[in-house]
Order: sequence, then C-alpha cells, then structure tokens
Amino acid sequence: MRDRWTIENIPPQHGRTFIVTGTGGLGFEDALALARAGSDVIIAGRNAQKGNDAARRIKQNVPDAVVAFEPVDLGSLESIAAFGKRLRDSRDSIDVLINNAGVMTPPRRKTTTEGFELQFGTNHLGHFALTAHLLPLLRRGNEPRVISVSSVAARSGAINFEDLQAERGYKPMPVYAQSKLACLMFAFELQRRSDAHGWGITSIAAHPGVSRTDLLHNAPGRSSLMGLIRSYMWFLFQPAAQGALPTLFAATSPNARGGGYYGPNKLGETRGYPTDSKPPQRSLEAHVARRLWDVSESLTGVCFGEQPRSAATLPGESALIGSTEVRLAV
Repeated sequence: MRDRWTIENIPPQHGRTFIVTGTGGLGFEDALALARAGSDVIIAGRNAQKGNDAARRIKQNVPDAVVAFEPVDLGSLESIAAFGKRLRDSRDSIDVLINNAGVMTPPRRKTTTEGFELQFGTNHLGHFALTAHLLPLLRRGNEPRVISVSSVAARSGAINFEDLQAERGYKPMPVYAQSKLACLMFAFELQRRSDAHGWGITSIAAHPGVSRTDLLHNAPGRSSLMGLIRSYMWFLFQPAAQGALPTLFAATSPNARGGGYYGPNKLGETRGYPTDSKPPQRSLEAHVARRLWDVSESLTGVCFGEQPRSAATLPGESALIGSTEVRLAV
C-alpha cells in the first residue's frame, strides 16, 4: 500500500453506483470524492434538508456529478424496508454500499422506533437490515463491495448479550464501543458468509481515526465536555476529508482485500493515510460473530437471501434470544 494514498489515487468510477449513508462529515466527503471519480452517488440519510444540501454542494463542486439524495431513517426498520423497496423497484444493481452514518454517545439512553438502544440500533442493526434489503441489488453489481465504518472505540468494545440494549445500565461510551465493535464483526462475518454461499460480495471494514465531524456536537451536544473538546480543541481532530480516506480506499482501491480492515497510519491509527488496521481480538471471535448475526436477524426480521422476510417480532412482542429476552417496546 502506498504511504500516502489520497483521493488522487481513486480509480475512475464511471458507470458504478455507490450508496453512502450519512449526509455530512465523512459521508459528505465520501460522496464528493466518489462523484469526482465519476460514479453515480446516492446519499442516504434521515434529514432531507441536509441531504439535498449535500447533493447541491457536490454539484457546485462537480458540475457533471450524478448525485441524488434518498431519505432513509436508520433508526426505523420500516423506513429501511421502504428505502430498499424503492431501490429494488427502480434499479437493476448497486456496486458499492458504504455503511457510514452513525450516532455517538448521547448522554441519556434513547431508542429507535422499534425500541432498540439508539447507538446499537442505528450503527449496527440499521446497517445490518439495510444491507440485507439491498443484497439482491448488490449481488447483481459489478465487483460489489459493502464497506462498514467502525471506530478506534471498537478496541474497548464488548458484545453484551445479557444486556444488548443497555436497559439495565447505560453508559454512553461503552455502548458506542459495543455498536462499533458490532459493525466490525458484521463486516468480517459478511465476508465469511459471502464466501460460503457464493454471494460474490466483498466485505471490508474501515475506520476514520479521530476526525472533525459533527458526531460529538450532534449527540452529546455542544455544551457537553466532549462537545467542548471538539469545539475548542479542534486541532486534535484531523479534517473529515482526511478521515474519509480509509473508507474510500476500502471502497475503490484494487488493493483493498475482502475481510480487510483499514485505518489511518499514524499516532495509534488516529490520523494519517490509509493502512492496514489491527483489528481488536474480540472482533475475530467467529463464534461470537455468528451469534450476533443470528440475534441481529431475529431483532430486525431480515434474512440475507434474495428477498427480505417480514419482521420476526412485532412492536411490543418479545423475542427470546438464547437465554436473553429482548422486549421491543414502542
């Protein structure tokens, strides 16, 4: 791998379709770089105003860009299913899905529409369900890839099957770390299953190091300690465009390998240029990843086949996961 891989090294992407979740920060930088490389880009997110504004800004920078916003709320399984249906009805294939959007450390426990803890429900379960709904399109893509964006926080993460939704105790950072470890384990397990079942999909993980995005402003809030650090010690965070490079490398480079994990190359992978990242030991526990996959299918009601099935449990019903009961309360 080159020591200083940048957007200038992105191969031409003409004729390829990318979906990027997230309307700002890393997602915006991903979409902008991919549009410059000639791809057809769909920006997917919850906020229509931000999404349409992102598409407009990209077109200002790249006049011939083919870029559009599509609404999807990763905290709502119904919204994810509707998004998947719209794309299956309107497109023949998708080449790359970048699962980038995320929620980081809200100070109090919040939930998704279905009652999942917000960080785990959005960062992992939402993207898990989205990938399943788009699987038929990806399987018809040209050298299709799924990129899962993790975090350096995954190093301290652990999958707590006994309290997966942090109902017994909520601490923002450990719950965030769990969600990002889950994203990483999903990427590795997706590659194993693609190989086993002949899906033809390359699954790769990446992380942005420590980057200047709005995550700390949006969830903990600008007046929180973490928000103040982000505002007044901005120099500790590398620019979002720099943080996007590992994801872009994973999404476009012919040297990115299936089952790989990429992050910045300097200062403990907090900044720099894309390089091989050292995955946390827990992320390599295949038996835990299999259990997490099964739990995620049960909670979201999706399966990784040609057609997603209806939800396995309805709001307000209970799903027995091993010895753990998870109540989907709304």
